[in-house]
Amino acid sequence: MKSRKGNSPSILKKLKKFVLKTLLWFFGITIAWVLFYKFINPPITYLMVERGFERKFDGKPWKIEKSWVEYKDLSLNLKKAAIAGEDARFLSHHGFDFVAMEKAYEKNQKGKKIRGGSTISQQTAKNVFLWPGRSYIRKGFEAYFTFLIELFWGKQRILEVYLNVIEMGDGVYGAESACQNYFHHSAHSLTKGEAALLIAVLPNPLKWSPAKPTAYIYHRQYLILRNIRNLERLGILKDRL
Repeated sequence: MKSRKGNSPSILKKLKKFVLKTLLWFFGITIAWVLFYKFINPPITYLMVERGFERKFDGKPWKIEKSWVEYKDLSLNLKKAAIAGEDARFLSHHGFDFVAMEKAYEKNQKGKKIRGGSTISQQTAKNVFLWPGRSYIRKGFEAYFTFLIELFWGKQRILEVYLNVIEMGDGVYGAESACQNYFHHSAHSLTKGEAALLIAVLPNPLKWSPAKPTAYIYHRQYLILRNIRNLERLGILKDRL
């Protein structure tokens, strides 16, 4: 009995040491990963690979079309459309829009179909560092990586990465590949209408296409353009992009 009691503190001590080491490695690796992507563009994401295999299983050829465009070369119209259509408080929040989350929760409780309250920062963290899914574990990691990119990257880098990795069609990722596919020109020269169309299909880019907009997509385009005007009138987008 004495031997067992004597061993218990030793086992507990080893367990604490193991947990501490694991946490230190986790924080060290993930922070280094985030810092690395502050300067180096993410080469591929989990979703790109997953979609590629889905195409193969469907008997289609492997397809991952992407072409990185630096922040300064992205159309200002596209930056404004992304904020107006996806995250109106992007420039003022710190990764989480609690107002949008509360509204999303209230509408969900009423049974209304909505996209949710995820910010551009959260979507970027999810797309770059995580796997698709809706589990509480993945949500926890999403919040953690959102905090890190807000802390280390800044708004311009977050928006740059977001617009370069987001899914915009079947095997099409990022604004440049989408523009070449749908409008046959660079993301640098997007018009306001084209930019709003690109963002309008983001709820489901595998179902909708900017090249063949439905009445619903045209309506979303109109709402995005109207929101851009409102944000400009309030001075929210002025001299900040």
